[in-house]
Amino acid sequence: MAINLDKLMGFHQKAMQVRTDRMEIIAGNLANANTPGYKARDLDFQKVMQSAQYAREHNMVRTHENHIKGSMQGSGSVEFRIPDQPDTGDGNTVDVQQERNAFLDNGLRYQAGLEFLNGKIKGMKKALSGGGQ
Repeated sequence: MAINLDKLMGFHQKAMQVRTDRMEIIAGNLANANTPGYKARDLDFQKVMQSAQYAREHNMVRTHENHIKGSMQGSGSVEFRIPDQPDTGDGNTVDVQQERNAFLDNGLRYQAGLEFLNGKIKGMKKALSGGGQ
């Protein structure tokens, strides 16, 4: 029986990529905390993953090179963050504490995802080697 690694890890791999992308966006927000007029951005993880699930369930593929290329990143998932604090006068909407919290939360979820995938890989290795018998 053939092993389909995409079925085993494909969706989780996408989640890890989204977490990585979100980490870069949040890091950009933190780097621009003092840039006048900078608007904090974020990636809507739930929206991106719903898009990925829809694409996976409907097996969307391009059948001709002139067809519009689909992209989960381009589906409007990166949005400007609505500030919790009033405008400081320079137009910057970065709340450093909120960004740090989001960065830490995302990092913990990324680590949990790695541990989950590691467990799947260990289970696959065990199954392929005969379960350590």
